[in-house]
Amino acid sequence: MPQRVAVLSDIHGNLPALEAVLAEPDLRAADRVVLTGDHAAGPLPVQTLDLLRTALAGRAVWISGNADRELVEARRQGKPTGYAVSDWAAGQLREDQVDHLAGLPGTAELVVGGGPGRTLFCHATPRDDEEIVLVDSRAARWAEVMAGVDPSVETVVCGHTHMPYARIAHGRLIVNPGSVGMPYGRRGAHWALLGGGGAQLRRTAYDYDAAAVRIVAESGFPEAAAWAEEYVHASYPAEEVIEAWRPRM
Repeated sequence: MPQRVAVLSDIHGNLPALEAVLAEPDLRAADRVVLTGDHAAGPLPVQTLDLLRTALAGRAVWISGNADRELVEARRQGKPTGYAVSDWAAGQLREDQVDHLAGLPGTAELVVGGGPGRTLFCHATPRDDEEIVLVDSRAARWAEVMAGVDPSVETVVCGHTHMPYARIAHGRLIVNPGSVGMPYGRRGAHWALLGGGGAQLRRTAYDYDAAAVRIVAESGFPEAAAWAEEYVHASYPAEEVIEAWRPRM
């Protein structure tokens, strides 16, 4: 039974942010690292997947996100994702990386010691990789999206919204680690640590200006500078994002 589990979500090909989190002592000491989806749809997709697979070999638990599914569909079916950076990233991946993403499960379970207990990990919700639930989603909405979850599951960890929170809903602890690579509302690489009595929301600061310069220099994505300005510097206020998503909550 793992006693400490780190959770990284929505890295989105932001290699400098990922490197900063991987250097955290608590991440390095974690028994498992759960990756809850949307790993590579960003400006440095190949390098990000390679680093995850080497740095976390033997410890990583991988989950597919909607952006991972869309990269595979774009590459194998020629289906546009609707996002310029994702369409570009799909063309950059090696075949072994596409195979890897295509084979990822939608959920995973671990029994985590020190508080969380039986924990279900997913990307958006346990039943769908694109549903929106936020910290202030109504109680009936939480009941709806968790309806199929086994009653013995004590904790549910999800990502997708790029906004960190922890709350109790219908007797369960719900944790969203936020986004490593595309945060909304506050700069930094956001992640979570489970165990040792519960769940901790973490934020790793790094050199944002240097990261933006590096992304432009190493990416090859034609709009890399604009991408870095939007997401490395977290230019979308959380309140604006919540209002945009409210009809889906």
